[in-house]
Amino acid sequence: MSTTSAVASGITRQHSEKLLILGAVCLAALSMPVSFTGPAVALSAIQRELGGSPFALSWVTNAFMLSFGSALLASGSMADQYGRKRVFMMGMAIFLLTSLALVGVQSLLWFDVLRAGQGLGAAAAFSSGLAAQAQEFEDQQRTRVFSFIGTTFGVGLAFGPLLCGVLVKFGGWRAVFMAMSLMAALALLAAWLYMRDSKDPQAAAPDVGGTVSFTAALSAFTFALLLAPARGWHDLAVLGLLLTAILLLAMFVMIERRQPRPMLDLSLFRYPRFVGAQFLAAAPAYSFVVLLILLPGRFIGIENLGEIGTGWLMLALSSPMLCVPMLAAWLTRWISVGAICGTGLLIAALGLLCLSMVEPGQAPSQFIASLMIIGLGTALPWGLMDGLAVSVVPKERAGMAAGIFSTTRVAGEGIALALVSAILAGLIQQAVPVSQAVNLPEFAQRLAAGDLANAQTILPGLTRTALQLVYGNAFQILLRILASITLLTGLLTWILLGKEAESGQISGDVQI
Repeated sequence: MSTTSAVASGITRQHSEKLLILGAVCLAALSMPVSFTGPAVALSAIQRELGGSPFALSWVTNAFMLSFGSALLASGSMADQYGRKRVFMMGMAIFLLTSLALVGVQSLLWFDVLRAGQGLGAAAAFSSGLAAQAQEFEDQQRTRVFSFIGTTFGVGLAFGPLLCGVLVKFGGWRAVFMAMSLMAALALLAAWLYMRDSKDPQAAAPDVGGTVSFTAALSAFTFALLLAPARGWHDLAVLGLLLTAILLLAMFVMIERRQPRPMLDLSLFRYPRFVGAQFLAAAPAYSFVVLLILLPGRFIGIENLGEIGTGWLMLALSSPMLCVPMLAAWLTRWISVGAICGTGLLIAALGLLCLSMVEPGQAPSQFIASLMIIGLGTALPWGLMDGLAVSVVPKERAGMAAGIFSTTRVAGEGIALALVSAILAGLIQQAVPVSQAVNLPEFAQRLAAGDLANAQTILPGLTRTALQLVYGNAFQILLRILASITLLTGLLTWILLGKEAESGQISGDVQI
């Protein structure tokens, strides 16, 4: 074989290996949204078999989100120190084992515990997988790769509810976790065969103090938000948890300031462009992610559409994720990242306002246009976010960057979900035209989750139509609140990410 042929063969083989590594990360990215949206579609079926109070059922989603968000920073640092492949495989192995255990679980308590374990595995795989891709690809190629990962994630979001609806209908809710196990096994196999290990030679030892204080702060805050609808915001336990969260967060900041190589580099927050990236990370939580959990409850419990019908309707919300992220990456050749992301969030805010005008009981077709507008607006920045995260720091700290950005995004999603659920329950309580002598907190939580049947047993004097009206009025106000948050975040993102002149100060010659 000639020298030229040998070189060409080596380049081709290297390119093929990179694509296979990308395939492993994409398989992991595909399993993450299914593990997030699947239980939301299956929640009614899970409740029928395992029972549970509204508070316990809320942990079906929040246990995953809390552990996922809490562990992302530490996972990014671990990936930099111990190797991206090693941490990725460890994370996927944990995710696989907990998914298999969920198939056979018999109690809601253990279900929630295992969901927390799923989140830990997902965090390790997600941070290390993104960091591994940052080492394999450069510049515009990296942008396209991260857009492809975003699109893969979008495929999971788009078809996850429909897939899970079909699985619940014909195989029961346990089939959802069997499907997750299969995807995790394929990702683990691909990583074992093809992923190359890489690490940051300057990485410091794990920041145990920072990890523990941050996780405890996030847990206390989320727990307070979940407890507030039942006990009230003036309850001593709720106030104590909120105060504890503030103190632990202050402790976390103090610890990070003293670290020579912190897992959260606080100095980066001096740069407007980096701050804009964090606003962008949190924005989809209020415009899109909370709807992935709240809408299945509404469609199944309030609109009585069933799991499969709900899956088809949710497709309108998430289907733009299939192609729009790639379109956004293409548009960056002519339009700034800040303009694309800001425009997307403004479009999403418009969609939320349109959705607020659709009352319960209307034909499913009335939801489609609003859901597609929200999905389109959210999808524009979606594929740019992860590439943006790893481009604002030196390449060697890609794991840290992915960890910070993903933590902001996922922790923000967990907090948003708990906060929005509490707001919806509070709005329902205010709208109930009955005496305060009844158990309004439990009633409001049941109705907010779409559990209309059990809500009616608490207030049997209200007809189904009256309950739909109460829910509809509360949901309308909630959507307008979400639209306002999304509008404000969109404007801030546009302004802060538009400061192109300062972007080079963060990472030298690394540009977006």
